[in-house]
Amino acid sequence: MLPWIRQQLGLDPPHQSDTRTVYIANRFPQQDHYVPQRFADNRIISSKYTVWNFVPKNLFEQFRRIANFYFVIIFLVQLMVDTPTSPVTSGLPLFFVITVTAIKQGYEDWLRHKADNEVNGAPVFVVRSGSLVQTRSKNIRVGDVVRVAKDETFPADLVLLSSDRAEGTCHVTTASLDGETNLKVHHAVPETAACQGVSQLEALSAVVECQQPEADLYRFVGRMTVAQKEEEIVRPLGPENILLRGARLKNTKEIYGVAVYTGMESKMALNYKCKSQKRSAVEKSMNTFLMIYLGILLFEAVLSTILKYAWQAESRWDEPFYNHKTERERNSSQILKFIADFLAFLVLYNFIIPISLYVTVEMQKFLGSFFISWDLDLYHKESDQAAEVNTSDLNEELGQVEYVFTDKTGTLTENEMQFRECSVDGVKFLEISGKLVPEGMMADCLDGPLPLLREEEELFLKAVALCHTVQISYDQVDGQKDANGASPLTEYYASSPDEKALVEAMKRMGVVFMGSNGENVEIQTFRGSEKYKLLHVLEFDANRRRMSVILQTPSGEKVLFTKGAESSIFPHIKSGEIAKTRIHVDEFALKGLRTLVVACRHFSSEEFQEVEGRLNRARTALQHREEKLAEAFSFIERDLHLLGATGVEDKLQEKVQETIEVLRLAGIKVWVLTGDKHETALSVSLACGHFHGTMNVLELLQQSSDSQCAEQLRKLARRIAVDHVVQHGLVVDGASLSLALRQHEKLFMEVCKSCSAVLCCRMAPLQKAKVVRLIKTSPEKPITLAIGDGSNDVSMIQEAHVGIGIMGKEGRQAVRNSDYAIARFKFLSKLLLVHGHFYYVRIATLVQYFFYKNVCFITPQFLYQFYCLFSQQTLYDSVFLTLYNICFTSLPVLVYSLFEQLVHPHVLQSQPALYRDISKNSLLSFRSFFYWTLLGFCHAFILFFGSSLLMGEDTSLLGNGQMFGNWTFGTLVFTVMVITVTLKLALETHFWTWMNHFVTWGSIAFYLIFSFFYGGILWPFLHTQDMYCVFVQLLSSGSVWFSIIIIVVTCLFPDIVKKVLSRQLKPTSTQKSQMHSDTVAVGDDFIALQPLPRGRPPLGRIRWKSERFQSAQNLMGADRGRGCLDTACCVPGGRSGCEQLGPALEQAMGFCDRTLSLDCLCCGCHAHKLEEELLED
Repeated sequence: MLPWIRQQLGLDPPHQSDTRTVYIANRFPQQDHYVPQRFADNRIISSKYTVWNFVPKNLFEQFRRIANFYFVIIFLVQLMVDTPTSPVTSGLPLFFVITVTAIKQGYEDWLRHKADNEVNGAPVFVVRSGSLVQTRSKNIRVGDVVRVAKDETFPADLVLLSSDRAEGTCHVTTASLDGETNLKVHHAVPETAACQGVSQLEALSAVVECQQPEADLYRFVGRMTVAQKEEEIVRPLGPENILLRGARLKNTKEIYGVAVYTGMESKMALNYKCKSQKRSAVEKSMNTFLMIYLGILLFEAVLSTILKYAWQAESRWDEPFYNHKTERERNSSQILKFIADFLAFLVLYNFIIPISLYVTVEMQKFLGSFFISWDLDLYHKESDQAAEVNTSDLNEELGQVEYVFTDKTGTLTENEMQFRECSVDGVKFLEISGKLVPEGMMADCLDGPLPLLREEEELFLKAVALCHTVQISYDQVDGQKDANGASPLTEYYASSPDEKALVEAMKRMGVVFMGSNGENVEIQTFRGSEKYKLLHVLEFDANRRRMSVILQTPSGEKVLFTKGAESSIFPHIKSGEIAKTRIHVDEFALKGLRTLVVACRHFSSEEFQEVEGRLNRARTALQHREEKLAEAFSFIERDLHLLGATGVEDKLQEKVQETIEVLRLAGIKVWVLTGDKHETALSVSLACGHFHGTMNVLELLQQSSDSQCAEQLRKLARRIAVDHVVQHGLVVDGASLSLALRQHEKLFMEVCKSCSAVLCCRMAPLQKAKVVRLIKTSPEKPITLAIGDGSNDVSMIQEAHVGIGIMGKEGRQAVRNSDYAIARFKFLSKLLLVHGHFYYVRIATLVQYFFYKNVCFITPQFLYQFYCLFSQQTLYDSVFLTLYNICFTSLPVLVYSLFEQLVHPHVLQSQPALYRDISKNSLLSFRSFFYWTLLGFCHAFILFFGSSLLMGEDTSLLGNGQMFGNWTFGTLVFTVMVITVTLKLALETHFWTWMNHFVTWGSIAFYLIFSFFYGGILWPFLHTQDMYCVFVQLLSSGSVWFSIIIIVVTCLFPDIVKKVLSRQLKPTSTQKSQMHSDTVAVGDDFIALQPLPRGRPPLGRIRWKSERFQSAQNLMGADRGRGCLDTACCVPGGRSGCEQLGPALEQAMGFCDRTLSLDCLCCGCHAHKLEEELLED
């Protein structure tokens, strides 16, 4: 029992060795001393808690928060020390916060348990005792032989033993792991591929030795030893031999595999690990403010304790006639009495620390994040993808971004490749109408037959058609063959869009890839079908930046075809038209094309034997296999003959240029980090508006030494200083960047900060992360955002304050590791300018309002001590103390933080400069924080002394001459305070919905009703009757009602005057925009942050659009005095669209006048959009 408990707690891992040995079908050696290794079972556990550890583990995590821990201490002090308030006043709010958080986390974990049970209980088939047995997925053990049928997912990480195909191959899609939808081929070793039945597998004697589990999806090192006829055959195992849990079997009837990693040791489960926790600037400010308020609390407690003893220095106050001390009290230690009094005052004032702030912020972030997912403006119809929120902790950080680091391919571009040009043996060719045409050939010559291709040109086409990992779907319908001998229905699947574009281009030009069956590759050429034997594939990796295949030609010759980046191919070229090809590659790059260089090498028999020996030794190595493979690949891929180069076009995404310009106007600097060569990257930067024509482009390229790099940086700095009026753009490559960051980081940063745009090319993934970290950790501490779509962008996405993944064609690694995911780069503008603006303004006001209302709450308690000789008498009833933050003032600020819109969304998008008003955490600056704090103290003084003036002179406020007492005075202060803080939030609200009205006036009404029932009806059931009829008598006095109105007006009137004067005398750009924006009415047809949802009734759509039309009309009304070209929202054909809009609106809604002036709408982009929607209706 004890070992099981230790394993469950994670104290006793199941294995300790560096490698694991798996006996297929669990056929262990018949040796007495052999002890089998212990492995994890196949249960997937994504849940965080169990029934047994939920309470202690959840409590431990919650009490790690300083506020929760603080209130636990206060609660314990109230239990141990004689304090003026009941322990319930601290215990109940703490219990409420802990309970709400625990219920939320428990529910989320219950959903995870439910999902785990479905996965663990799925039926699977396992070979046991010579037969196929059905069992549950959780019962699979390491060593079991598992059968998986077509379209089923693999229940564990399996080494492929055999399939229904003789060559032992199968096709797999890993979309659920990395998002790649292409079919990937996996292979069984030849010795086990023949074992296609249960009886053959039962007789198989084989052992798998492999590495211990690791999270890398694309790495597997192992070997299989098969015993055949008293001989042991050793075969290497790699990523092509393992089938990962979660992947799906396609185009294969069934396979058999042996489980090597199960349960939480599978690669899919190891990738469950959480990303490093990111904390927003608002959260850091909030913790700073909490420490300041903790200091205020300690100051008030110490001051009250000192004043108490100063007051009691006189004997008449130390021991008054009505309160004689006991003998024990007279003889007690003065130090202990001082500590006890200090703790008592600490308890009395402890509510100045807002315990419910954390739970409110959590609820606001969690609920507010749904607005991003629901926003149809962030929905991409073509791919049917909506925005995703992977973490809601950083919503407000979207409104603070100062730097955007973006990938190029797939982020700024479509990642849809189209073959355009190529260079073969020093001659440039273009593709025209599916034909490969030499540059310069006249268009009218294309009608006739083209000259036959030379041997070099044909070899180039064959190399491109053979050197790849493209697969063909086996689910093809028999049909006619096209002119090239291929089915027109043939569909290629590739992990790289470049490879797919090249293979499809070769098909159009007459060299058709017909498919592969593991060992053989077939192509259709001009002379007929040719079959090549695939000997080896040298896989692509980011360090080599190339991939190769070794083939045996139909004539028996061994040949290597390789393709890759020009920087990784040219250094290894021995022959060919190198100079001309270099020129052509540079020309392709200047046109913005993606370039690949193609080369070959022919092996003699002796060379091939050495090559094969090196590859086999490297691939069967269990230790340092990657290093040995890299050495072998380097040995093989040398002495190459240059065949040519290709140029593939990657089109820009829609509205990329507009988005970058909007970000620039918002004060956000955009850096492009890409792995492409600098000519290609520079061309795309110019095309997308990252660099513009008037910008002075500076270069830091091809620096070979530290001194050279430093000198170039100084030249650039001097040039910037001389031309300080002109905007500058910097281009830097990866090698120069490494030198700059090594010893000249400060100088490099100065140059970068002086540039409006920076382009970094030839960047490795880790270099991207280093650049982000460089800016992130600079003295100014700017907020950074990284956006990308591929696995090479994951490092910078995780490094930046905010990481955004693009749902592109390079898999979902970036999306899985990001904080937010969007389908297109153009959505970034609304995500930042609208959602970021809203979230930041909301939570900034929420945090400061919480501190404000708690200062209003506790300061009268502190002032009251001057009137009761610091006797620690409480001003408020304990029920009011408990419910103030939980019930009376909680809902208005929560609803405000969900729906507030300081400026209309359309205005925020049309005026990007408004984003600058909230940058650098301006709304949570110390100046703003101290203003709210000072306001809280002022209001508290007015509340307390205003009530004191009413009741302080023993004035009788009742008709029967009866005077009010202590609890009545406290209730009056509390009543005025609840009304004041609620109306204060109402003054801060710019965007009123029916929900704001409901919770604002409802909270005041609830307090009044509750107080009436609490003191007038529920008193017989309470242990104390202090509040009996207090509230009823209080409100029976007309003077009290009048004083409530006077005090509330006195508190809020200066705020109103300040707002009016600041708007009229010195309005900010945001306030100016508010004057021009139209407050959209809220009804059943209103959605706060998204355009019209699907399925809306037609009448609701028309009403909703009429509101949008009025909004657009009012928005443009301020621009009537300007011409069309003066406005930023000018659209072509605006007037012609407006001419059709008037009759359409009149017919649809009957509110539009025929004499409607069109001047206000000729530039209205919103009205223009409205016209299209109305015409559709």
